[in-house]
Formats: sequence, C-alpha cells, structure tokens
Amino acid sequence: MTSGKPIVILGVFVADTAYRARRQPRMGETILGNSFKLGPGGKGSNQAVAAGKLGADTTFLTRLGVDAFADMAKTTWKDAGVKNAVIDTPDSYTGAAYIFVEEETGNNAIIVSPGAAMLISPADIEANAGLIRGAGVFVTQLEQPIDAAMRALEIARGAGVATILNPAPAAKLPDRIYTLCDYLTPNETETEELTGVKVASIEDARAAADKLLEMGVGTVIVTLGDKGALLHSKDRSDHVPAISAGPVVETTGAGDAFNGGFAAALSRGGEPLQAVRFACAVAGISVTRPGTAPSMPTLGEVEALLLRN
Repeated sequence: MTSGKPIVILGVFVADTAYRARRQPRMGETILGNSFKLGPGGKGSNQAVAAGKLGADTTFLTRLGVDAFADMAKTTWKDAGVKNAVIDTPDSYTGAAYIFVEEETGNNAIIVSPGAAMLISPADIEANAGLIRGAGVFVTQLEQPIDAAMRALEIARGAGVATILNPAPAAKLPDRIYTLCDYLTPNETETEELTGVKVASIEDARAAADKLLEMGVGTVIVTLGDKGALLHSKDRSDHVPAISAGPVVETTGAGDAFNGGFAAALSRGGEPLQAVRFACAVAGISVTRPGTAPSMPTLGEVEALLLRN
C-alpha cells in the first residue's frame, strides 16, 4: 500500500513516568514502590506513532524542551518513521506525566505537566502554515492551547485538507471550532461532555452525533470501546463493530491507535467507512499489548487481522 498523501499532526509529547505501589504516599511520607516504567506519551505523539508505523507519510508538529525527554521523543518518532517539526524551547522543559498505579486495583492517579507544549501559539502555527497546507489530512487534539488548534484547523480547512479533531481530553469548545471539523472523533465521555447526551447505547450515540452535526461538524465518529465505533453524517449512520485481535492487556492508547489508523487510511484515499473499520483493527491490536506508543501495530499486522475478520 502506498504511503498516500502526507499527514500532519499537531499535538503534545510527554514522557510517561509510571509508578506502581500498594497505595499513594501521604504528605510528608516516603514509601517503597513495586515497579517503575518510563515511556513515550501524549495523545498527539501517540497518534503520530500509530500513523507512522502504518507506513503513512507523517509529520508531528509540537514544542519540546532541550533535554533528555526531548531526545526520547525524537528517537520514538524516528523509530516509527515519523518526521518532526519541533520548535525547540530551551527556556522550558519537555512535558512529563506522573502516573501512579494502585497495585491491587489497577486504578490510577495522574499529574500532567505539559511544559513547552503549553507554549504552542497561533504564531507557531503561522510559521508552519506551508507544512499544514501541503497535507492531505490534518489531525489535532485538545492537549495544546485551543487557539493554536483553531488556527491550524482554519489553515488546513482553507487549503482543502481533510481535518480531524479528536476532542480529548474533554473540554468546553468554542462554537466556531465545530465548523472547521470534517471529522470529529469523541469517545463516549467526550461526546456527553460536548452534547449533554449520556451515551449508554448506539442509539444514544446517534442522538448525540445529530447534535454535533447541527453544531457544524461534517462527520462524527463516536468511538465506543469494545462496542466499536459509530460513523454518523447527514446521509448515513453506520455502526462498525470492534475487531478483536486477542485478549485485552491494556486499553490505554486505544483511542490514539484509532485516530492514527483512521488518518492513515484516509490519507491513502480510503472511504470513511473503510477507514473506520481499518482504525478499529489498529485499536484492536493495540489493546492486546502493554503501553501506548509501543503497542501500535504495523500495516502488515492490521491487514492480516482484517483478512481474518
């Protein structure tokens, strides 16, 4: 399969530092943990890795500090075949996340410090406008400042580039942003946050997606976890079941796998329904492996799974 039209993804990289222990320490207390893991994270970065590993021509646009975590980011992207348009920011630091995992339950508590990525500005977007205009597909999320995401969507939309907004983490959005989205890809929680409709069934997802269409979105794709995804536009509404690749090990990063897979399929000229099915297969493989970026599959793995389903 050819690499297709270029994909540009605007977003955030953070180094995930994950600690496992029986419980969290109280203030002033030190406890011994059971394990520690350092790995690449950030929704935008994970989505870029997913698309890159699928062979798509992918560039990731962000800000990083000039430090060891920035080196980790660049190595992660290089290994996945992702090009980077990094704005080095020596007076800040590369983002990091503290992730505490409770040993007994697997529940987590997280602190994210985005660092340099919080300084991404509309001026940065203007400086990279040529890159965005040259894409076939543009993707962003809500981890960097919203005014930067808006400006990038405007530039992409103005140049006829297909635009995907993954509205994560859930946040209140300016009304105008919806009209800039060819595709909006919320999960159930984010869908409820944006529309006020609780999504407990596929019919609920359809009702919520109708509201999002009224707000100006071109096509809504509600990701439904183990129920797959709903592709909903003015002229069609298709439920695409999840595609299982084996026992579930970890669902973190499944949404990023889906978004990266969807962008990759679209960039190769896939029809939206076909692209959603492809994305479900990418997510289906990612959840059978631990980690986020490290769990992303190759194109060969996805094509083999689709042939079996």
